[in-house]
Amino acid sequence: MDTGTHIVMGIALGGFALADPVVASNPVTMTAVISGVIIGSLAPDVDTVLKLRDNAVYIRHHRGATHSIPAVILWPILITGGLSLFFPEANLLHLWLWSFLAVFMHVFVDIFNSYGTQALRPISNRWIALGVVNTFDPIIFGAHVLALTIWAFGANPVWTMSVLYISMFIYYLVRFAVQAAIKQAVRNTIPGTDKVFVAPTMRFFHWRIAADTDRHHYVGRAYGRAINIYDKFMKKELPDNNMIQAALKDKNMAAFISFSPLYRWEINEYGNIYEVRLIDLRYRSNDYYPFVAVVHMDKDCKILNSYTGWIFSEDKLRKKLDYSHN
Repeated sequence: MDTGTHIVMGIALGGFALADPVVASNPVTMTAVISGVIIGSLAPDVDTVLKLRDNAVYIRHHRGATHSIPAVILWPILITGGLSLFFPEANLLHLWLWSFLAVFMHVFVDIFNSYGTQALRPISNRWIALGVVNTFDPIIFGAHVLALTIWAFGANPVWTMSVLYISMFIYYLVRFAVQAAIKQAVRNTIPGTDKVFVAPTMRFFHWRIAADTDRHHYVGRAYGRAINIYDKFMKKELPDNNMIQAALKDKNMAAFISFSPLYRWEINEYGNIYEVRLIDLRYRSNDYYPFVAVVHMDKDCKILNSYTGWIFSEDKLRKKLDYSHN
């Protein structure tokens, strides 16, 4: 989820923590626990700073190690240890328990969007992305803000958050049901489909779709159960030649492939420059495919420059790449 949603989720969990008699009866423990759950709700996303280095590192590692099984164990220990310096009289066991729940909930809810996490590391490096809610879901965010507002006006926080969590559980079930119905509608619309990706948007009934058959890639949108196919691409295997082999060794290209399960490729020539481009088919927006990996090389397959990330126009892509060699 986005940072704002993680923050309101952390505050809501702090309200629910008052169901714990040890927390509710001790002001110092209460303050420490509320601080701990808010910090725990944000801590796994500390790897966002990787974006300052470059996109390849960010794509490969964001929601990786910091969302792994060891991290879920380590974060609460660090949070409890740090807060104990400021709240030495707090009950450390209960501080650790609620901090652990906050960290676990952060990683758990991230599984449900289309980016996903590597939550099973080190057992498995597979990305787990269920794709039933958008990274920012206005209904989830709005429900939390409403619950926090009701709490602020004096309602019992435990009962308020209990109603919130029950509502969210039902909402997620509905989202799974809608996603399943859309996948079936895609299979009915495109005979022979062997792979279907359904990605949510901020609109409840609007979903991005990408599907594979043995011969073609299909890209479109779903509005309820109505399927609109916008693009159809012939399915082609990457050629096995020196140019492709050199491109695949580039860190930006490798990061893209590690993250994207459905893409097409292009090879273009611009004067003395050869371009290899991989295009993720899951994120079509306004007739454009913004998530790409691009490698430029010379005729000897020496890489001149490369880029991977989100680009919404060719002009911006050109600015990202160094064209001084033109």
